[in-house]
This record gives sequence, C-alpha cells and structure tokens, in this order.
Amino acid sequence: MQHTADTGTKLSVVGNAAPGKRALITGASSGLGVEFAELLAAQKVNLVLAARRREPMEKLAAELRRKHGVDIVIEPIDLAAPGAAARLKSSLDERSIQIDVLVNNAGYGLHGAFLETPIERTTDMIQLNITAVTELSYAFGRDMAARGSGQILLLASLLGLQPVPTFAAYAATKSYVLAFGEALHDELRPNGVVVTSLCPGHTETGFDAAAGAPVSLMLRLLTMKPRPVAESGLRALSRGKASVVAGFMNKVVAFSNRLTPRSMQRAIMKGVVDA
Repeated sequence: MQHTADTGTKLSVVGNAAPGKRALITGASSGLGVEFAELLAAQKVNLVLAARRREPMEKLAAELRRKHGVDIVIEPIDLAAPGAAARLKSSLDERSIQIDVLVNNAGYGLHGAFLETPIERTTDMIQLNITAVTELSYAFGRDMAARGSGQILLLASLLGLQPVPTFAAYAATKSYVLAFGEALHDELRPNGVVVTSLCPGHTETGFDAAAGAPVSLMLRLLTMKPRPVAESGLRALSRGKASVVAGFMNKVVAFSNRLTPRSMQRAIMKGVVDA
C-alpha cells in the first residue's frame, strides 16, 4: 500500500524564472537528494551537489546534464565534520557561484537505546542534522536576504512531531529542524526569502539500513516512494508554506498528535517503530 502526494498541480519550484537559477542540494548522492536533483534539473535549475561520495554524484550529474542540459557542480564533502559548512560556502564563493535555492537534505538517524549507542555516533548525527543545517541556513540565508530573494527547504521528519523512544536523539534533532525552519519562515519572509520545512514519514530510502532500524508492519503500510515526498516538499516551497507533512496518512498521524497526550504519543510511536 503506497501513499503518494497529490500531483495534480504542475510542479513549479522557483517560478517562471527557474532557468539559470542554481540550487544547492546536500546529501545528494542517494535517496531524497537524488529526487530533488532530478526534479529541479527538469525545471532547468542548475545544481550544486554536495555529499561525501563523489562517484554517485558524478553519475547523477552526467545523467542530468545529458537529459536537461543544466550546469552541475560537484562538491564532495562530509558535512558532519566541524567547519564543513563554512568550507563549502567559501568554495562556492571563490567561484562566484550564487545559490538561489538551498535544499538542506543531508542527515541520518540512529535507532536503539540511547545509553547503548556510542556517544560519538550520536554527537556526529547531531553535528550533521542540527549544526550543519543551522550553519548552511545562516551562510546562504544571509546572501539571499541581502538580495531580497531565495528559498530554503529543510528536511525535518514526522518523528520530529513527538518524542520517540529508541529514536530519542534523532527525533529530537528533527524537532529542532522543524521549529527552527518555521521560525525562520517568519523571520526571513520580509526579506523575500521563503523557508519551508518538509516532514516525511517512512520513505523508501536507505534510512533504515543506515539507522540499524527494523521495519514494522505498520511502517510498511505507511511507506511512501521518495519521488512524491520530494514533490511535496518542493511544491510547498513554491507555494511559500512554512511546513508540510508528506502524504495523506502521515497528515492523519500528525493531526492525531493534537488529540493525544504526550505519554500516549510515546507509547504509540514505540510500538510503531519497534513492533
């Protein structure tokens, strides 16, 4: 059973002026990063692809150049490393590459008991999911605000809407991203910058394998393909929304949180992710 986003409206990410604009996509070597790249390239948006692994980005870039004739820059970088965001910004500045759309997609999760997970792994995740996202939003958001235009898409998560035992730190990082993004939406709107936070539910990417997480029957029933998730985020960005939950059933889950106490939310989520 697959839940998809409404694709009845033609996707328009950066409007009529899309050709010639440039988007920076982090985590662009796999999963949702690839989907964002394909959707934006189809609108003639030039790209900067940033991730740790060069080879899959080179392969993706070659395909998108051939299909859409866009200019693509490859930036192999580990954004979990301290100072990586500043180095990426400096690298692009040195080549006078202006970023019109920032897709803050890089991130990963950790599943398991907090005290049984090496703290180094948890802090590395926090560095990528929170610190790098914050630094990139600051560095490129300042340029956008100065120009009076720009778009920033942040990848939050359905898990960021409530505490989740065995995903404690990961869910907390995504709660930060959602709150941070919604606040920036209001702060930067007077400067002509749109900030949108996308909350995917369980999606067919490499997330589970990287997190070491089981996939329960309930999660399998709620699983979405990555393309409609990416479309949902870019559509919300183009419409100037503060946030969006991808998929009808995920919207139902998000709404139900308003009606249940947090103790019940924790119990439900533990059953969903670990059943």
